Amino acid sequence: MPTLIDPEVERNEILRQYRRLLRTAKPYLSGNDAKLIKKAFNTSLEAHKDMRRKSGEPYILHPLAVAQIAVEEIGLGTTSIVSALLHDVVEDTTWEIADVEREFGPKVARIIDGLTKISGVFEYGTSEQAENFRKMLLTLSEDVRVILIKLADRLHNMRTLDSMPRHKQLKIASETIYLYAPLAHRLGLYAIKTELEDLYLKYTDTEVYQELVNKVRQSRSARNRFIKEFVTPIDDELQAQGFHYEIKGRPKSIYSILRKMRKQNVTFDEVYDLFAIRVILDVPPEQEKAACWQVYSIVTDFYQPNPDRLRDWVSTPKANGYESLHTTVMSRTGQWVEVQIRSRRMDDIAEKGYAAHWKYKDTGVPQPESGLEAWIAKVREMLETNNSSALEFMDEFRQNLFVKEVYVFTPKGKLVILPERSTALDFAFEIHTHIGLQCLGAKVNQKLEPLSYQLRNGDQVEIITSQKQRPTEEWLQYVISSKARSKIKEFLRDDKRSKAEDGRFLVEKRLQLLGVEYNQDSLNRLLAHYNIYNLQDFFYRLAIGQIDGREIKEHLFDPATPAPRLPSPLEPKSFDHEVQKIRGINSNMLLIGEKTDKFDYTIAPCCNPIPGDDVFGFETDEGIVIHRTSCPKAVELMSNYGNRIVRAKWTDQLELAFLAGIRIKGSDRVGLVNDVTRIISNSLKVNMRSITVDSNDGMFEGQIVVFVHDTTHLHKLIHRLLKVNGVLLVERFDT
Repeated sequence: MPTLIDPEVERNEILRQYRRLLRTAKPYLSGNDAKLIKKAFNTSLEAHKDMRRKSGEPYILHPLAVAQIAVEEIGLGTTSIVSALLHDVVEDTTWEIADVEREFGPKVARIIDGLTKISGVFEYGTSEQAENFRKMLLTLSEDVRVILIKLADRLHNMRTLDSMPRHKQLKIASETIYLYAPLAHRLGLYAIKTELEDLYLKYTDTEVYQELVNKVRQSRSARNRFIKEFVTPIDDELQAQGFHYEIKGRPKSIYSILRKMRKQNVTFDEVYDLFAIRVILDVPPEQEKAACWQVYSIVTDFYQPNPDRLRDWVSTPKANGYESLHTTVMSRTGQWVEVQIRSRRMDDIAEKGYAAHWKYKDTGVPQPESGLEAWIAKVREMLETNNSSALEFMDEFRQNLFVKEVYVFTPKGKLVILPERSTALDFAFEIHTHIGLQCLGAKVNQKLEPLSYQLRNGDQVEIITSQKQRPTEEWLQYVISSKARSKIKEFLRDDKRSKAEDGRFLVEKRLQLLGVEYNQDSLNRLLAHYNIYNLQDFFYRLAIGQIDGREIKEHLFDPATPAPRLPSPLEPKSFDHEVQKIRGINSNMLLIGEKTDKFDYTIAPCCNPIPGDDVFGFETDEGIVIHRTSCPKAVELMSNYGNRIVRAKWTDQLELAFLAGIRIKGSDRVGLVNDVTRIISNSLKVNMRSITVDSNDGMFEGQIVVFVHDTTHLHKLIHRLLKVNGVLLVERFDT
């Protein structure tokens, strides 16, 4: 933070950013727009005048930056610029929604309301973040600009995350990967989605991120040379055929490179399509499809395509409106290269997503935004019918964000697009709720299939129904689309409610027969006797015959015996304590919380952190649980319960042994296992807990679980094992 603040320098910087915003927005402005933006800027400047960001800069620079992103990177207009400039005034200053409506009208007020966090106290076990997400998404159904401005806000926060404390960085980065990056993807904002993913990695796995950034940087000049050589013959032919076009070469994002390395278990050098070539054509809308295939033909004249890697999103756009033709071809140097072929319009939509659709609405092109419109209509329906908890709602919503799809047909040939891994039952609910609720099975390509049949591209599906069919709990395991899930849950809830009502009637009658008064004390005695803590659950079990009403006898209500204690839904977990006992972790070894007070804590068995790992603490009913920041559960915990995350770091107090797993791969030879175990046991004095080795076709793969003191000890061991003759790969895995 700067120690001396020069008001004149700050004022000039604010004006410079404001003028830049007006310059960028100029093509979008008409009539009174510039005056309205000026009024919003002055309002925001005044409202935030005494506020500073964590970095020390004047707060007004944040709303200005968000408005800039909204115009420049998303392509939004005046209403959005005004809303972006004012997006924090209700939350952070004395302004109220009514003031915004009076000064700037109902549209802007509604957007600001959608962007303002819910205030108030949340009961333990609910999630403040999930409630806020839900509120924001409720406004999505009225005005998608709420989400687009929220994404601009999140992108600027991620770009300036350096000045935040570590636990806040983890919370904000995890929320981003959990909800905002998939949301940007769903709305077709690929450039923003990619940057959000990379920034998430930068703050949660800094070492890996930096290493990959350096590798990409080191290979830049060789890559540019390669791209130039690769593109030359295509370039010549496109010119010869009279195309107007632009060719770009771009490396894959750091996040997608890492995901590929982990998914395919390969090294950086083995990721075969580290970069993509993009051919962007300037052609009239009616010629786009033919022109894309013409260019595909030119590319494959020079380079051999991989038949499994052709993706035609020109004939069938993705559900988020994305259109492009992708092929992966073999270069002359033996490297695979992805080539993306698209028109200028398609490229605009791919980069700017939702906002760009409106620009092309009246061009006479078949409407690509219909997929997005359909998705927003689905979200709207989901919001209207969903009465589950906010966390459950978030899970449902996220299911809908992942854009991989399956394309299937009705018996009459109508195309239906569903999320990947959808089943025949998902298809039934997509056609109509009643068909879903009465679905008995399906005929897929004329062959009978069960409800759980997983759909494949090109399947033709006919649903078989029966009046007698009724959904069961088991159906929830067969569906993945949120429409199907919410309709099944709604049916089960209503069904349970009506059965519980029957159960209540049975209890009343039974107590009447026994001469016992129907009151809270009697009901509490019944709950305690059957060890059930929910009254509706008790009535329901009675109605379906899980509890026999005839077993309710007079002695349960004897006033001479004290009422037993009601069961609690929160039984303490003893497993964590057992793990702690076995592993002998001492509470002097971690510093937890802002004031580095010492707390009792347990180690999360899901990710087994060891000293030296980047860790965070998570508050639970039984105390603090320590997770690695790269733990599979970390993103969800930090996204939904950011208020329960505490800072934690290791101290170097004691040398204790912690379990860690090492995976080894290499070429098999006599005596190799012996060499590996000798290094582990003798030279580094490491104890092994288990070792498994599989050998196949001259290659071996081994998994060794060892006890180490900390990450330095583990890295030494990995480094030493890599030197063993025949060993090709050594890496840590979660035990």
